[in-house]
Parts: sequence; structure tokens; C-alpha cells
Amino acid sequence: MSASLNGSRARRDDGSFHIRFPDANGKLDQDEEWFEFDFDGRRQRLRIHDYADIYGVPGLYEALVYGKLRCNSPRRMAELLASVLSDRPDDLTELRVLDLGAGNGIVAEELKTLGVETIVGLDLLPQAALAARRDRPGVYSDYVVADLCDLEPQDRRRFEKADLNCLITVAALGFGDIPPEAFATAFNLISKNGWLGMTIKEDFLQPGGDDSGFARLIRELIDRGIVEIQAHLRFCHRLSIKGEQIHYVAIVARKTAHIPPFLVKGITGDAEIETPGRRTDAASMLLGRT
Repeated sequence: MSASLNGSRARRDDGSFHIRFPDANGKLDQDEEWFEFDFDGRRQRLRIHDYADIYGVPGLYEALVYGKLRCNSPRRMAELLASVLSDRPDDLTELRVLDLGAGNGIVAEELKTLGVETIVGLDLLPQAALAARRDRPGVYSDYVVADLCDLEPQDRRRFEKADLNCLITVAALGFGDIPPEAFATAFNLISKNGWLGMTIKEDFLQPGGDDSGFARLIRELIDRGIVEIQAHLRFCHRLSIKGEQIHYVAIVARKTAHIPPFLVKGITGDAEIETPGRRTDAASMLLGRT
């Protein structure tokens, strides 16, 4: 059940929210989890993935995801990227980052703290862009609302003008939110020899665990040398509404080439693709099982 929200009476006097989760009986998938909070004298219910409505209430996303559920992903991703670059001549200040699935700018804020100066936000939701401008003004050099599966020429020119050399996507892969073809478009906006930083739920990296195709896409990118993984880290992304840890894998990789169209078509089932002679169990490698 979704509602049009503006946050006028959602907070208690101390500035926090009345947030309640359902009883712990039964099993909800991560994208099915929901919560309730008081608003205008009524109890409102939203899924945790109802981002457009949640962004409409100032402070609700942070109170829910970072307060109640203790999300760690933006900080962990930024720290891993900084750790990799600390051993290389690349400087964080030289990164020109595309923040895919940018939301209201929490990841960009972490990167800014580390010294990254140029960050372009990208999200499918206009509500995300409005929330970023409201909550973290000035953190982005530009913010584009666009559908990467049907990218408009003027939006592509905005990305090209930024001369991007790093793609960051945090807690946005899987669940069908960003299709493989959309990820490939974003990846190909980054210069060759650029950087990739992403987090993905560890279940999606296990055989048969990702119906949206990201496990297969990652495997193909590694096997074909399109990315070269520099570091990976398993960590607790956040708590479930039952208080259980949800584990993700953070990955930092170097890009060596663009993703060719035939590979995207093969991943999405629109064409057959030939497999390279060398095969890597990318999921097992990333999860430390080799």
C-alpha cells in the first residue's frame, strides 16, 4: 500500500520517526519487506523498496535504512575503493564518478568525504533527484534522471561531457531494479582503464541465485578480461526486519574494454554467445570458495 507523503507530521517531537516492522512470523524476501510509520495521525505502510514514496518524506530514508536497519554499504564501498587506490598512482581527486542508482546522495556524500570532486548522479526516479537536491545540495556536479535502456541523446552528451572514469553502484543490482542491459550502458559510459566499484547481494553470486542475470554477466566480464578484479569484501549490508544480517559483496575492479552488444544480448537471452576457452567460477572466487 503506497501513499502520497510529504512528511509534515511524520516525526515525533524529538525528530525521530515512529517506525514499526511486522511480527517476525513468516519469511519475507528482501524486496518484500515492509514497515509502518505514523503520518498525519494515521498509520502508513510502505515496502522498504518503495523508494519514490520514502524519498518524499525528509529524513525517513535515513531513519529507516541507516538508523533502524544499520546499512553499511556506502561506507564500505568508499573505504574499499580508497584502499585500492592508496596503493596506486591514481588519486581519488582525479576520479570522475558516475553514481548509478544514486538515490538521495548518501554514496556521493561518502565519496566527497574521501576527496572525490566530480560525481554525476543517475537514477530512474525523479523523486530521487529531488531528494538529493533537498538533502545534499552541491554533492553532485550533475544529476541525470534517465532510463538507461532508452537513453536520450541529450543525456548521453551530458555523460560524455563529464569524461567519466569510474562507475559506482551500491545496493542497486539485482531485484530487477537495474537490468543487465542498463548496467552495460552505464559501464560503457566509463572510459577504458577506468574503475568499477559495486556491491551485490552474495546470494545473487551463487549458482541459480540471480534470475536477473547479474551473476552470469559478472562471470562473463571476468572470463573475457573486460574487468580485472582488484579487491573484494564480504560484509553486512544491513539488517533484515527480523534483525538478521544481510550479506553483500563489495567489488573494486579495473575496466579494460567496453561490454560488446552481442554479450548483452546473450545475457538477456536475445542471442547465443560463444564462451571463451577459459572458464572462471566468478561467484566462488568472489565468495572466497576457491
